[in-house]
Amino acid sequence: MISALYTIFQQHPVVCTDSRNITPDCIFFALKGDNFNGNIYAKDALQKGAAYAIVDEEAYNTSEHTILVKDVLETLQQLANHHRKQLNIPIVSLTGSNGKTTTKELINVVLSKKFNTTATKGNLNNHIGVPLTLLSMDSTTEIGIVEMGANHREEITFLSSIAEPDYGYITNFGKAHLEGFGGIEGVILGKSELYDYLKVNNKFIFVNGDDPKQVERTHNATKYTFGSSEDNDVAIRFLSANPMVRATLNDVEIQSQLIGAYNFSNIAAAIAIGSYFGIPLNDIKDAVESYTPSNNRSQIINKDTNSIILDAYNANPTSMKAALDNFSNLTSTNKIAFLGDMFELGESAAKEHQFITDYVSSLNIDKVFLIGENFGKTSSTDNKIIIYPTFEELKANFPALKNSNLLIKGSRGMALERILELL
Repeated sequence: MISALYTIFQQHPVVCTDSRNITPDCIFFALKGDNFNGNIYAKDALQKGAAYAIVDEEAYNTSEHTILVKDVLETLQQLANHHRKQLNIPIVSLTGSNGKTTTKELINVVLSKKFNTTATKGNLNNHIGVPLTLLSMDSTTEIGIVEMGANHREEITFLSSIAEPDYGYITNFGKAHLEGFGGIEGVILGKSELYDYLKVNNKFIFVNGDDPKQVERTHNATKYTFGSSEDNDVAIRFLSANPMVRATLNDVEIQSQLIGAYNFSNIAAAIAIGSYFGIPLNDIKDAVESYTPSNNRSQIINKDTNSIILDAYNANPTSMKAALDNFSNLTSTNKIAFLGDMFELGESAAKEHQFITDYVSSLNIDKVFLIGENFGKTSSTDNKIIIYPTFEELKANFPALKNSNLLIKGSRGMALERILELL
């Protein structure tokens, strides 16, 4: 079945999963979700120009251009794996608790200096996004870069079985998705499934030699290491982050447009991977220095008299603490932090939010606004901390700010970029 479908895919090599965004001559996969059934839109997709629609309910197999399968999602995943096998190109996969998308984009801009790359778009890094990324690669692709996300055990194992990566990198092990992983040890085991796949299949691992846990988890693996020590395959040193990260390799200074010391390891990984694949150092420097973050990830925005670090794409205890440490260490004055709830922490939610509430008291930050249901359950006697259980309460009491330096950080569901409209 897959081989026959692959023949059709070769003739119509564009896949769509949203009937609202049909491109002419594509193949529409009628995926299902908790609140939708893509089968319903198969006919509409065909009318909009799709060449074929893949369905898994007999009632919607009503045309010679519909193909009935047992399970549309499984078919999409199997087709992607079959396509990956035909590509015969190196695939670099990465996962981790924090910094995946930024690191993926940095790796992409570096490798693009020498190779025709295809990389995960945005954060399409799950059981649907990974297959779509693979299916977007074609005969012109020389290196594929696949980001893998996970919020529970065995997910990275499954995604690795689809993408079959030749190279892998884990950004870090942090306190993310604790609810699904069952704690930090579960996070380490879950993310390390990428290492497990690569080791069993005699593939290659890129390792941050400055991270003891990464070094420990890659013992006896075939690897290429980077870090501040000359003992690594490539020595990349941190210079400063006030506010943008500066690094050096072989006495060549690289000035990034990424804020925060926590972004150094992301930059270093891209530099190291570029070095491994033979990208000239001047091209690596040019690529890193030209990359600017987007999508609410560590963006610097100037609005009226205020300077804003917008990091509202996501948050967990590890990334929240890193962002606060960086903000505290900046030499700027009149520093104000707006922090939103961190999601998917399960039983750890109360403890982790109270920790942040207590922690900000010790930092060089003038005012801290804590927003959300979880932060609303915390307590503090520090006058610089103001707690609002809802965004609406913050909005109703929003202060007049001038000549201030702001940090906005919270989980995606908090949508704290709305604060920009209040300034």
